[in-house]
Amino acid sequence: MELYLDTAEVTEVREVAEWGVLDGVTTNPTLVAKSGRPFETVIREICEIVRGPVSAEVTATDVEGMIREGRHLAGLNEHVVVKLPTTVEGLKACKALSAEGIKVNMTLIFSANQALLAAKAGAAYVSPFLGRIDDISWEGMEVVREIAEIFALHDLPTKVLAASIRHPRHVTEAALAGADVATMPYKVFKQLLVHPLTDIGLKRFLDDWEKAKQQA
Repeated sequence: MELYLDTAEVTEVREVAEWGVLDGVTTNPTLVAKSGRPFETVIREICEIVRGPVSAEVTATDVEGMIREGRHLAGLNEHVVVKLPTTVEGLKACKALSAEGIKVNMTLIFSANQALLAAKAGAAYVSPFLGRIDDISWEGMEVVREIAEIFALHDLPTKVLAASIRHPRHVTEAALAGADVATMPYKVFKQLLVHPLTDIGLKRFLDDWEKAKQQA
């Protein structure tokens, strides 16, 4: 499963990219606004660091505006994936952009039916929002599982991108549910590596080594 950072902070992207495990990045207008930097500058810098898929979202809500913005975003860098909302207008724009060879990530997906429509419209990725589904007392991971099963059964090439991930267990469950990608905040990405037994084990090894050196 591919692992993406959900951020617009270039410093976070650069740090995790140095680990050698970062496959891509997802952003949205809210994240870019929080960064306090120009949108296009942020997208270009992230693309140069990651050299993998970077989702950049349109702000238009009409099909003409989405297509226009989508073409512009795709022109910023070859790694840009245009992010569109899963609405009627979004489906239309997805069909048009994907027909031009532009990769599209259909976002704000909350059901398997929405994901199926997005795949039919030519989306390269569909993004079910796990945490937000859980927030309304539904089972977010079950939606991911349903989408993955449908896509596998019908041999659909669209990738399932698990989004709105709140904690490390979400990542494990998304992998088991068949998601192709999990995108998560910087905090969660760092938590994937942390385990108290690792820290304890390392400390014991180092303590034993110091004792061995003193006895030599």
